[in-house]
Amino acid sequence: MRIPILKLHNYLLISIQTEIDDHTAIQFQEDLLSKIHQSGSSGVVIDLTSVEIIDSFIAKVLGDVVTMSDLMGAKVVLTGIQPAVAMTLIDLGIHLKNVPTALDLEQGLIKLHQELGE
Repeated sequence: MRIPILKLHNYLLISIQTEIDDHTAIQFQEDLLSKIHQSGSSGVVIDLTSVEIIDSFIAKVLGDVVTMSDLMGAKVVLTGIQPAVAMTLIDLGIHLKNVPTALDLEQGLIKLHQELGE
């Protein structure tokens, strides 16, 4: 299973609609980095509204995706983080201090637009 990555203007939009296994997470990481490279996108919104729980490996991959995207010049905004997911990230020591967050996809796009000064 692959997580769809949509392009809207100079942004990539990802809405994760299912629980993620390890293989899907790695495939998502590769697909997203490839798409950033191919499209030259300046921003990424990852919507986690449907993700109710994550394990340590998925949390690490998510943190890595944010860092790698930033290194490639694409700012990441996370949206829809559920309370259990937020607690897991903190418990595992994955601090996303410089990562903007928003309640939903629409607010995430607004935040991304503000972050990039566009």
